[in-house]
Amino acid sequence: MPLQTWFPEALAGDLVVLRRHAPENLEAFRRWYGDPEVARLTRYQDGPMRADEIDRFFTARVIGLDSLALAVHVKETNRLIGSCAFSQLDGDNGSGLFHITIGEKDCWGQGYGTEATRLMLDHAFGALGLHRVSLTVFAFNERAIRSYRKVGFTVEGHAREAIFREGQYWDEIAMSILEPEWRAIRERRGPIELPTAEPAIEPTTAAPGRRPARARRAVDTSIRATGT
Repeated sequence: MPLQTWFPEALAGDLVVLRRHAPENLEAFRRWYGDPEVARLTRYQDGPMRADEIDRFFTARVIGLDSLALAVHVKETNRLIGSCAFSQLDGDNGSGLFHITIGEKDCWGQGYGTEATRLMLDHAFGALGLHRVSLTVFAFNERAIRSYRKVGFTVEGHAREAIFREGQYWDEIAMSILEPEWRAIRERRGPIELPTAEPAIEPTTAAPGRRPARARRAVDTSIRATGT
C-alpha cells in the first residue's frame, strides 16, 4: 500500500474537495455558528455560539496541529460551504469520532455532506487503518440521519430525551460504521480507490483493516456531526 498520512492537505471527490482549513475561514465559522438554524443542529446549548467561543474553537480545534479538520469546498466553484473532522482518534482501539457541518444553508440537501462523509470514511479506513468510526446526531435532524445511513452508518443506541428543543425533549442518536462494513459497501460500488490525497503532514504505513501504529489523540469538539 502506498505511504498514507494522518492529516491530508486535501481529499477530492466528484462534488466536493476537502482541504486543510486556512486562517481566513474564521469569518465563515463566525457566520455559520452565529446562525440560530445552524446552532440548533450543532449545539447542546440552546442558541448560537458567542463570537469569542467561535474564535477559541476555531483556533484550538480547527486549525490546531492536533486537529484532523478539513474544509468542505464545492469542487466546481471552490466555494467554502462547511467543515468536517475526526476527534478522539484512538490508535490503540482503532476508533475515531466524526463531525460534519454544512454551514451554507442553500447547500443543504444537495449531496455535498454525503460525499464529504464518504471521503472522510475512505480516509479513516483506507489510510488511517481505523476499525470503527462513530458519531452522534439529534433525532430531529432527519436529513443528516438519512445521509449517514446512506454511506453505511448504523444506529447503535439512543440517549433518551437528551436534548430539549422547541418545547420538547429529543433523543440523541449514536451511530457507527465498522471497517468491514465500509469495505463491503465500497466493493459493491466497484474496485476500491482511495480519494485523491495531496501531500500531508504526518505519515503512517497502517494497512486497511489494521490498527494504526500510534494515533495522535485529537482533542474533542463541542460541535456535533449534525449537518449535510
